[in-house]
Amino acid sequence: MTLPPASIPPDTSRLRLERTAIRRVPGEAFRPLGRLEQLWLPYNALSELNALMLRGLRRLRELRLPGNRLAAFPWAALRDAPQLRLLDLQANRLSAVPPEAARFLENLTFLDFSSNQLMRLPQELIVSWAHLKTGIFPPGHHPRLVLGLQDNPWACDCRLYDLVHLLDGWAPNLAFIETELRCASPRSLAGVAFSQLELRKCQGPELHPGVASIRSLLGGTALLRCGATGVPGPEMSWRRANGRPLNGTVHQEVSSDGTSWTLLGLPAVSHLDSGDYICQAKNFLGASETVISLIVTEPLTSTEHSGSPGELWARTGGGGEAAAYNNKLVARHVPQIPKPAVLATGPSAPSTKEELTLEPFQMDALGELSDGRAGPSEARMVRSVKVVGDTYHSVSLVWKAPQAKNTTAFSVLYAVFGQHSMRRVIVQPGKTRVTITGLLPKTKYVACVCVQGLVPRKEQCVIFSTNEVVDAENTQQLINVVVISVAIVIALPLTLLVCCGALQKRCRKCFNRDCTEATVTYVNLERLGHSEDRLEELSRHSVSEADRLLSARSSVDFQAFGVKGGRRINEYFC
Repeated sequence: MTLPPASIPPDTSRLRLERTAIRRVPGEAFRPLGRLEQLWLPYNALSELNALMLRGLRRLRELRLPGNRLAAFPWAALRDAPQLRLLDLQANRLSAVPPEAARFLENLTFLDFSSNQLMRLPQELIVSWAHLKTGIFPPGHHPRLVLGLQDNPWACDCRLYDLVHLLDGWAPNLAFIETELRCASPRSLAGVAFSQLELRKCQGPELHPGVASIRSLLGGTALLRCGATGVPGPEMSWRRANGRPLNGTVHQEVSSDGTSWTLLGLPAVSHLDSGDYICQAKNFLGASETVISLIVTEPLTSTEHSGSPGELWARTGGGGEAAAYNNKLVARHVPQIPKPAVLATGPSAPSTKEELTLEPFQMDALGELSDGRAGPSEARMVRSVKVVGDTYHSVSLVWKAPQAKNTTAFSVLYAVFGQHSMRRVIVQPGKTRVTITGLLPKTKYVACVCVQGLVPRKEQCVIFSTNEVVDAENTQQLINVVVISVAIVIALPLTLLVCCGALQKRCRKCFNRDCTEATVTYVNLERLGHSEDRLEELSRHSVSEADRLLSARSSVDFQAFGVKGGRRINEYFC
C-alpha cells in the first residue's frame, strides 16, 4: 500500500494504517471522514504531508505519526482540526520547529517531540509553556500539557536557557515524559544533564569602544581598540568607512570578565591611514557598530642653527615623500593644496612665511638626481656632507663648499626615513654647519644639503640615526680617567711592595756597614707616558738597580724585546 485507501466508510471514527509503504498523504485524502476522531499512521514510510491533509476533520482529537521519515510538518494544517488535543511526532527526522508553530499548539494536552533531531526550540514555544508553570489562568480555563522532549541532540548554549529553567522544579499543569534531558553539543558538555548546567541568558552585542578619536604621529604605530559583551560572545570585525582595505593586523582576545576585545594595529601610519574605522560586533541576536577616528599628525620639532638667529625653516605642504637613499628618489612632489608653513626664527628675524615646494625630478641613466635647472658645477657645489655629532634629539651636520661665494645660501632638507614630508632649514650665507634639534629618539633620518633653490643630489644626502652618544672630548676624558684609575689600583700596591722591600734591604745593609747613605737613597721608577704614535710606553731615565728590581727582565732584555715591529708593546713587569 503506497497511498491511503479511498473506500473508507464515511462514519469511521478511528483509522489506523500501520507499517505500510505509504510515503505521502494527498490533499483532502480524509475529507469524507467528517466523524473521524483518531488518525493513527505509525511506522510507515511517510516523508511528506500535504497542508490540506486535515481538511474536513473538525472532530479529530488525536493525530499519531511516530516512526516515520518526516523532516518537516505542515503546522498550518492544524487549523482544520480545532478539537485536536494529542500530537505524536516521536521518532521522526524533525530538526527544527518554526516560531509560528506556537500559535497552532496552544490547545494541545499531549505533545511528543522525542527521538528527533532537535537541537533547540523557538523562544515563542517555550514562553507559551512557561505560562502553564505560573498557574495563572482565566476563570474556567485549566490547561494542562504532557511534553516529550527526550532523546534529541540538544545544543546547550544560551538559547537553551529558558528550556533548562522550565524543567527546573515541579508544576501541577506541566509534566514531562522524561525530565532527565542531556546535552549533545558542544563536546565539552556532551552527556551533561540539564540539571547540572549553568547557562547564561542570551544577550545582544553591546559595544564598549576604547576612545572615539585617536591621534598618531606620522610614521608611528596606531592601536585601535574595541570591546563588546554579549551572549554568545560576539564576532568582532573591522572595516574602513571609505571602503579602503585595512593596512594592519587584527588581534582578538577575551578578558576574564567575558568581554571580547579586538585590536587593530596600524604600523608606520601615513596620511592615507587617516579616517574613520568601524568596529562591528555580531551574534545571532543582531549586530552593533561604533566608529573610531584616526588622525595622523606631523611630529612637533624645533630647530637650532649654528650662526645668528636669522635662520628659519619651513615645513612642506605634505606633498613631498622621502624615500630610500641609494639609487632611489630622495623626495617626490605630489600636487596637493599646501598648508601654511610654520616659521621658527630668532628674535631678530623678520616676520615672514615661506612655503617649501619640492620640484619634480627624476633619476637619469647614471643614477644621479637632476632638476633640469642648474648646471653641473652649481649642482655639485655642496659635497662631503657628514654627521659630526648626534644625540637622542639633535644632530650636527657639516659640509664643504669651496666654490661657494659669501652670498650663497644653503638649504638643509631632513625627514624621518620613509616619511611623506620633509622639513627645510635655510642656512645663512657663509655657514657650512647646522645643528637640528627636536628630533625623535632612536629614529632613522635622511638629510640633504644643497644650494638654496636647487634640488639635492643623492651624494649630497646622508642617513643617520638618533642614538645617545658622548662627544669626542668627553669620551677621551672618560677613557683617561678609567686608565689612570686602573693603573693606580693595580700598579701602586705592587710598586710600594717592591719599593719597601728594596728600601728595607738597603737599610739593613747600610745599618750593618754604618752607612750614612741611607738618608739620601732614591729610587727611580718607570713612569707611564705616551709615544708619538699615541701608544702607551714605559719611559726609562736610568738603568739603576731599582729599575731592575721593577722588571723580571734585565734592562738589556727590556730594550731588546720591548720594541716589536717599530711599536712598543703595552706590557709592564714588576
